[in-house]
Amino acid sequence: MEQMMEYVPNMYATFWALVPPLVAIILALVTKEVYSSLFIGIVIGGLFYGNIFQQGFSFEKSVLHIFEDGLVGVLSDPYNVGILIFLVVLGIMVSMMNKAGGSAAFGQWAGRHIKTRIGAQLSAVLLGMLIFIDDYFNCLTVGSVMRPVTDKHQVSRAKLAYIIDATAAPICIIAPISSWAAAVTGFVEGEDGFAVFMNAIPYNYYALLTIIAMLTMVLFKIDFGAMAVHEANAAKGDLYTTPERPYANPAPDTVKGRGTVVDLLFPIITLIICCIIGMIYTGGFFSGTGFVEAFSGSDASVGLMLGSFFALVITIVFYALRKVLTFTESCGCLPEGFKAMVPAILILTFAWTLKGMTDSLGAKEYVAGLVGGISGPWLALFPAVVFVVGAFLAFATGTSWGTFGILIPIVVSTFSGTNHTMMIISISACMAGAVCGAHCSPISDTTIMASAGAQSSHINHVSTQLPYVLVVAAVSCITYIIAGFVQSPVLPLVIGIVLMVGTLFGIKYLMKNIGVRDKKDKVQ
Repeated sequence: MEQMMEYVPNMYATFWALVPPLVAIILALVTKEVYSSLFIGIVIGGLFYGNIFQQGFSFEKSVLHIFEDGLVGVLSDPYNVGILIFLVVLGIMVSMMNKAGGSAAFGQWAGRHIKTRIGAQLSAVLLGMLIFIDDYFNCLTVGSVMRPVTDKHQVSRAKLAYIIDATAAPICIIAPISSWAAAVTGFVEGEDGFAVFMNAIPYNYYALLTIIAMLTMVLFKIDFGAMAVHEANAAKGDLYTTPERPYANPAPDTVKGRGTVVDLLFPIITLIICCIIGMIYTGGFFSGTGFVEAFSGSDASVGLMLGSFFALVITIVFYALRKVLTFTESCGCLPEGFKAMVPAILILTFAWTLKGMTDSLGAKEYVAGLVGGISGPWLALFPAVVFVVGAFLAFATGTSWGTFGILIPIVVSTFSGTNHTMMIISISACMAGAVCGAHCSPISDTTIMASAGAQSSHINHVSTQLPYVLVVAAVSCITYIIAGFVQSPVLPLVIGIVLMVGTLFGIKYLMKNIGVRDKKDKVQ
């Protein structure tokens, strides 16, 4: 055991540590097949761990690392198991809401009140903003509730997936009461973590500009890149565009027909309340700890697992009392909910395993060495550098929280006791970069859940969302450069909003002119 703990691969803390996730991402984008791409990345990581291409290569060590330390390790990790249970319970509750007729009733209500494609998209945006407690919860709930509405108004599944994704992590990272706030505060050692998080919100330019960009594109009908193709096809009745449509023509749920809107709202509200109670319970609230301290010190995995379980029990009793679903019918939703989550669980398992491969190869140490060497006159550019590095790291590893754990301690140690404002800006840049990278990474759990929630092809979601994320990221990077010099949140944000809106209208103008020119060329 001691030998295993002391073992360090020859490629440790080098650029090679980032090769496995990069290979997985490139393969996923090229082949359009996410399962095999992730597994190949895992295998490459295992081979690197066993020192392939070098003296002392051990095939046995590579195989055991892939399966024992990797797949078995992530599935035996209590935190991961808690998240998986939470996902399964969410899937069950979504299945129950559908079978009880709550989702259908909401769809009918929305059909009477939402008359346009813009209205359907704005409703999805609003619901996504209201469900700020957790990104997983957001993805599955918004998708389940809004899919019938957006389908009716011919909004592509790729566009719905983007709206879900853009209102998940970007909203959670600026919400004080969320699992993300709890995660961030845990990485800020030696400081008041919750106070740091609150102070960092005005500087979280990527999250704020994502909201601005999303609303601008919806209100003014601005679509570009692959998304423009998907939206044009959706307007003609094809919601998927590509042949890959794993969720098309699903087996219909047996709807009893007695459900009303309350049968949708009650489970959602119950789930939010129970998850908040579950999180503060894990933080020691009922043992005398203050609410803020309890929330910031909570265990998101255990809290969400407990909260979702009690919400499920309450919902089963609620439906039975209202006679919209019997106890037996509710129990019948258990395997259906689990089955619906299997693709997401499989991808998450592979993604977690791939992260384990990068960790064992010293990706954290390699990135820490790169960022920690910045000093002197370049210090004003530090937030922008942290943003870019955080985005790259989260994109390559697929984890925002892992990126927090790598970069936030570096930022705190760099500025603690010297420049508190710059520390706040840089921590916010780290959070923004991590959200940005994970937002467009095909191996990110939030991206995976957004695809599952919208019932969109995962690769379609990634390819259509990527240009949008890159535009917002570019503007955010410029904004962080300005913030590093002025060290104030308002002026950079105003400049960022002007740049963001101006860029989108510039893209719309160019696309319109290119379209007109193409039509003229065809006529000639």
